[in-house]
Amino acid sequence: MRLDKFLKVSRLIKRRTVAKDVSDQGRVWVNGREAKASSTVKAGDELKIQFGQKIVTVRVERITETTKKDEASGMYTLLSEESRQSENKLDWQ
Repeated sequence: MRLDKFLKVSRLIKRRTVAKDVSDQGRVWVNGREAKASSTVKAGDELKIQFGQKIVTVRVERITETTKKDEASGMYTLLSEESRQSENKLDWQ
């Protein structure tokens, strides 16, 4: 599944156009690599998403084309959520 669609269907990001913009701005990493909206996501992948000063890390648990609101959180497991102090892009080291 495309990264932007996964972010929307899983409700990590509310709109697919916003998910595309966030991805294309270099604020999403898949398995340690910067990812574009068209990148493929599969179960087991680890995503890091920078939302302003917050960085969220999740593991993809399952891929579903559509889902109900209350089932969307089952598509991923939250691994960490941290605040970021500087305004630079996330560095993987």
